[in-house]
Amino acid sequence: MSSASPRGLDTDRWFVVAPNVLGGCQGSTGPASFTPDGRHRGGGFPFLTQRDQVAAEADLADALGIDRWALVVGGSMGGMRALEWAVSHPERTRALLLLATAAAASAEQIAWANIQLHAIRSDPHWRGGNYHDAGPGLGPHAGLGLARRLAHVTYRSEPELQVRFGRAPQGTEDSWNGGRYQVESYLDHHAAKLVHRFDAGSYVTLAEAMNSHDIGRGRGGTRAALSRVTARTLVAGVDSDRLYPLPQQAELAAAIPAADHVRVVESPYGHDGFLIEVEQVAALVGELVGWTVPGGRVVSASGPRRRR
Repeated sequence: MSSASPRGLDTDRWFVVAPNVLGGCQGSTGPASFTPDGRHRGGGFPFLTQRDQVAAEADLADALGIDRWALVVGGSMGGMRALEWAVSHPERTRALLLLATAAAASAEQIAWANIQLHAIRSDPHWRGGNYHDAGPGLGPHAGLGLARRLAHVTYRSEPELQVRFGRAPQGTEDSWNGGRYQVESYLDHHAAKLVHRFDAGSYVTLAEAMNSHDIGRGRGGTRAALSRVTARTLVAGVDSDRLYPLPQQAELAAAIPAADHVRVVESPYGHDGFLIEVEQVAALVGELVGWTVPGGRVVSASGPRRRR
């Protein structure tokens, strides 16, 4: 973050812990990790839930000697784990910021993830998840790229894609003769980026963990589970988010005792707005930890607002 940008979490004041999620491929144990006998875990890696991942984070907190968090914050999948922290360990969660997330994965969210999982598992190089020793270029890269293309469309909004790309061709390519539209090139770019930096096995593991998310499972239902939260809580959504729409955040705000109305982040960028609208998110953090961020702007509302 540049010096001119707001610092919602000032690391001169706060000790920030951002653990790699269990099941990932960038520092944590996941399908690409090795077993004690030196083999990749691959398709033998176990099914994980958000609760499993939070249990691992609680072990990390214990190892660091952290009895209680001043603030647990997360968006999307991170918001699922932040919520799980506040329900599983209310005594260890002083404040809570939930961004663009839900109490449980919806049927539509599961459906979108299911298509992505099929794209990866249908790749002939998937091999049941046991592809890590296949050699360079022989993993399920085509399936992972397709999954990323689909996911990225759900992360943005239709108006933003239309304004940004419309029907324009990519450079001098003829879209009527084998060439691409700009929006197709955009999706190709993001697919190639993910294929080079991420593991398909981790993608499958994390997508399944998100599908499993249901804060009320085994706890008497959603409202009973959310009633356990004692943390001072802010819930926020993005007005153009079609993947995690505002009614899901309204459900959280209505059922968490220490929460009030939903904060609405105004953004044309859809679900990705919680990552892009830095000033608005920083202002939310500031509201929880007690200082004002210059230029921070958050619209408070009980439901979605139409953009004029």
